[in-house]
Amino acid sequence: MDWLLISLIAIAVFITGISKGGFSGAFGIMAVPLISLQTSPVFAAAIMLPILCIMDIFAVQKFWGKWSNEQLTKCIPAAIVGVIIGGLTASWFSSEWLKIMVGIIAVGFVLNSWPRKNRTTQPKPLSAIAGKLWCALGGLTSFIAHAGGPPMSVYLLRANLDKTQYVATAAVIFTAINYVKLIPYSMLGQLNTSNILLSLCFTPIAYLGVQLGAWLHYKISTALFFKFMYGFLFLTGIKLIWDGASAII
Repeated sequence: MDWLLISLIAIAVFITGISKGGFSGAFGIMAVPLISLQTSPVFAAAIMLPILCIMDIFAVQKFWGKWSNEQLTKCIPAAIVGVIIGGLTASWFSSEWLKIMVGIIAVGFVLNSWPRKNRTTQPKPLSAIAGKLWCALGGLTSFIAHAGGPPMSVYLLRANLDKTQYVATAAVIFTAINYVKLIPYSMLGQLNTSNILLSLCFTPIAYLGVQLGAWLHYKISTALFFKFMYGFLFLTGIKLIWDGASAII
């Protein structure tokens, strides 16, 4: 048994659990690159998807009933459509260029929307049509490039939700996305019994991570929470641009 790989998976799962439990998965993007230090990115992604589905259940349970039904009604159908489009057209897209595009969008959004002391009004929520487009893009990029967080954050950060509503709403949306993704991933042969069983071995670590994330979520102020969210979105955008450009160059 490769104990270094097991250790890296455990660390990645714990970090992602904290992220899912308190910060809407904001720094979960670290998981696949961390595991990839000892194995292939494809294997790393295959290991993470089943445990992400388990974490989604833990996060939804932790924030049960605190989501925005209005936003779920808008986002989930559009996101699922995005996943379906991704499954049908995956061979048409370059995941590298898609990462660069999403990264640029994330960085640009943060630079334009970062909370400022001299801002007198909150940014207006996006229109219903724009919201559906961003959520569909989130589903598409989640399927093809495992980068659904930034497009979804672009919409939800403008939805004027409080911090707990934000995390709860995002948890339900990504539960829907990740479980729908299991169908095309299985059809494409990216999931197998051994990977699933290995992933599920880390369920206790995932649970502890989600619990710690939720505890941290309630300990920090709303203002600090959203500064974290914008900051992590900016860093995620930079990471996506770097990953995409590195693969192309």
